[in-house]
Amino acid sequence: MHTDWSGSISDVSSGLILVINGGSSTLKFALFHTGSAPVRELSGSLDRIGSAEGTLRWTPEGGGTGGAQVVAVPDHAACIEPLLSCLTDRLTHHPLVAIGHRVVHGGPRYRAPQRLTPAVMDELHRLSAYDPEHLPGEIALIKALAQRYPQLSQFACFDTAFHRDMPTVARRLAIPRRYETQGLQRYGFHGLSYAFLMRELERVGTPHEINGRVILAHLGNGASMAAVNNGRPVDTTMSFTPTSGLPMSRRSGDLDPGLVSYLARTEGMSVDQFHRMVNTESGLLGVSETSSDMRDLLKQERTDARAAEAVALFCYHVKKSIGSLAAALGGLDTLVFSAGIGEHAPIVRARICEGLEFLGIVIDPARNDAGEAVISKNSSQVTVRVIHTDEESEIAGSVMEMLRDGL
Repeated sequence: MHTDWSGSISDVSSGLILVINGGSSTLKFALFHTGSAPVRELSGSLDRIGSAEGTLRWTPEGGGTGGAQVVAVPDHAACIEPLLSCLTDRLTHHPLVAIGHRVVHGGPRYRAPQRLTPAVMDELHRLSAYDPEHLPGEIALIKALAQRYPQLSQFACFDTAFHRDMPTVARRLAIPRRYETQGLQRYGFHGLSYAFLMRELERVGTPHEINGRVILAHLGNGASMAAVNNGRPVDTTMSFTPTSGLPMSRRSGDLDPGLVSYLARTEGMSVDQFHRMVNTESGLLGVSETSSDMRDLLKQERTDARAAEAVALFCYHVKKSIGSLAAALGGLDTLVFSAGIGEHAPIVRARICEGLEFLGIVIDPARNDAGEAVISKNSSQVTVRVIHTDEESEIAGSVMEMLRDGL
C-alpha cells in the first residue's frame, strides 16, 4: 500500500512541486518548496533507462549527504518508485501539490504550459511520431505518476513553446506547402533553458543587453542556439526534431537529406537504422569513434587525431551558427554560453570565439579560464556571458503560476 503524499491546490503556499525532466535514456528530477518563489530542496538523476543497472543519484540542496544506488530501470515507468524512495522524508513533512514535466515537443498547438488533461494526453500521443526519441518515454512517466497520484495535478512545460513566435520565414520548411498543414515546420527546442536564461539576463544584465540582440548557446549533450531580439525569438538552430542543427554528443545535427536514399541503396539501410544512426551513433561519438563526452575528447585530443577532429568540428559549427544568427539579428550585443559544455569548457568557448572579432566579440583569456560571469574584455563591443541554466526551476515557476491562477 503506497502512502499518498499528495496535497490539494490550497496547500500551494506550503507544499512541494516535483519536477520531472525525462530524456530518452536519462531522467533528471528536482523537488521545490513552494512560497513566494520556488526553492529547490533536492536534485537527482537516473541514468541508463532501459537497462538492468541504472544509477539513481540525489543530493539535498545547500549541503547534506546525498545518495546513490544501483536500480533496475527497464523502462521509464520503472523509474517512479526508486525516484520517490529518495523523497520519502521530505514528502512525509510537506504535501506534494503538483508535478511538472519537461515535454520536448508541443507541436503547432501549444504555446504555454498545459494541465495534463485527457485531451492534452491525446494530443501528446498524436505528436509522438514527431519525436519518437523523447515523447513516448515522457508519456510513460506521466501515466505512471497518474496511477501513483490519481488526484494530483500534472503539468506539461514544452521545450518548443519559447520559439513559437519566431517569424514565419524562420519557421517554414522548404518542402511542398501541403505538409505545413500537417504541422511540419521548424519548431526549435531547449526552450525551457532559453526562457530561464532570458530571465537571468534580465536580472544580471544591462538594459542594452536585455532589449538588444542576443544569441543564447545551450551547449551540452544536446546542443542548440537561439537568436533573440528585444526579448522576442528570431531564429534557432534546431528544426522539426532535436536531431537537427549543431553536431551534438551522439546526434548528427544537420545532414544532406540525400544520405537517406544513398545509404538505403548502398548499404540497405532502413529508415529505423538511419534514425538510430543519426540519434545515437553520430556527433562527437561518430567522429571520434571513442567518446560522446567533450571532457574525454579534450583529454585525448593531443594523442588521438579523431578526438581532435571531433572537437574542432563542434567548435566550427557553433562558430558558423553564431555568424548565421548574428546575420538574422542584424548584429549582436550579447552572447551567452550555457549548459554542460558552455558553462564548464573554457577552451571550447575560446576556440568558438576565436576569429569572431569582426562581429565585436573579444574574449578576455583570464576571465574565460576563471569561468567568470562576463568573459569578454571591457573593450569588446559584444558582452559575452556564462550563465548557469536551470530548466527545472523554470518548470517549477511555471507550475506555481498555473496553480495560483487556478489553471
